[in-house]
Amino acid sequence: MIITLTPTSFPPLPPCSARSNTRTLLLPDKDADGLCSGLIVYYTLAHLGLDAENITVHFPAKGSNIHAPAERAAIAGYDPKFVVVTDQGSRGGPPIVQGGVPTLVIDHHWSTFFPDGALVCSAAHCPPVATSAMLAYMMCKPLVTLGVSASPAASSDERLSERLDYLCAMGTMGDLGTSFKWEPPFPNMRDCLKKWTKKALGEAIGLLNAPRRTGEYDVETAWRALLSASTPRDLIKPATSKDVRRLFEARADVKAAVDRVARQPPKFSGDGRVALIRISSSAQVHPLIATRWASSLKGARLEVVMCANDGYTPGMTNFACRIARAGGGMVKAGTKRKAPDGAGEDEEAETDIIAILKEYASRVPGLRESMGDDFARGHKQASGGIVRTEEFEKLWEVMLTSHADEADSPAKKRKVAGKSASTQRNTLEGWLQKV
Repeated sequence: MIITLTPTSFPPLPPCSARSNTRTLLLPDKDADGLCSGLIVYYTLAHLGLDAENITVHFPAKGSNIHAPAERAAIAGYDPKFVVVTDQGSRGGPPIVQGGVPTLVIDHHWSTFFPDGALVCSAAHCPPVATSAMLAYMMCKPLVTLGVSASPAASSDERLSERLDYLCAMGTMGDLGTSFKWEPPFPNMRDCLKKWTKKALGEAIGLLNAPRRTGEYDVETAWRALLSASTPRDLIKPATSKDVRRLFEARADVKAAVDRVARQPPKFSGDGRVALIRISSSAQVHPLIATRWASSLKGARLEVVMCANDGYTPGMTNFACRIARAGGGMVKAGTKRKAPDGAGEDEEAETDIIAILKEYASRVPGLRESMGDDFARGHKQASGGIVRTEEFEKLWEVMLTSHADEADSPAKKRKVAGKSASTQRNTLEGWLQKV
């Protein structure tokens, strides 16, 4: 069953897992949105009566995902009776756990296919797209606030409600940025942001994201730090705990890794639509490099900035793509461009990285299929993938040998526009004067 939701139509999370008080497995993603959405579910289930010893959290190994065969085997080994997946990137396939185990997927990544038998809460098709943390928040918040009253437990419930607020804010800003405007239909976070400040929340988000980017990939450290924090400010004070100190160390490690590869020069595809920066690092810094270049790299045709990392997973190339936003003909989402089939008038459309990647891959028979389900994942404006290095080389060769449509050349358009704007010298009046 799939529930496609707008930000104002969220059903409450089914509390079946809590009522049964049996083995429940949480599968949150490794970034701030995944961690915060997973913890929102964790706290809510505990609030509803699920014992802590019955809640297990599992993170896939470095370079893997919950859909990989090895991870499916590891997940089955927990023998869960309920499964909740948050922010893991939806895709079609067999059930997460075989045997009819009730599974809830909370996600906002673009997909039209989902695991068999799962109850899916997806916001991907309902702009403005809510993050996974916001989806979890909108489902869980009513279950927490429902019992708030003058009872002795009321103050505890209010503290939990406040905690869900800042987890929602951190998860959402982790994906959408600290400058995200909390306007309807999104929830009102004015009090939360006033109390904790965007500056503190932003620093906490950066620290939570750091461990999963390091070569050690110690995501559990970020989860433990977030779980034990009483407020977001606990996460920005090294003296809080050993886990929080590790967040600061991880942030420094990531900065050093970025500095080592940040100056690699870009190469451009033959048609000028893609800029490629190639690096080799055991740290997951390719998304950071792509984002950095996307804000400054210019090109008249440039649409996509890609950073490919062949040092993160042996034998594989991990790559991240971002929309180029620094100016030029195709840089900003929403600029006019040719219709995908090359026919008809220019149309107003947003740059779709997933579609662009798949179109390049389709030019080599069988390449799209051989790269598998880890190719062109994520969002239309922030995509990427993990493919075998030899297959990435084939993909880049296609991009490198692509040719621009001369009829759509920005230089030619400027030349034509200049001619039409110039004054015609050979006029009828001039000819009569000569006669």
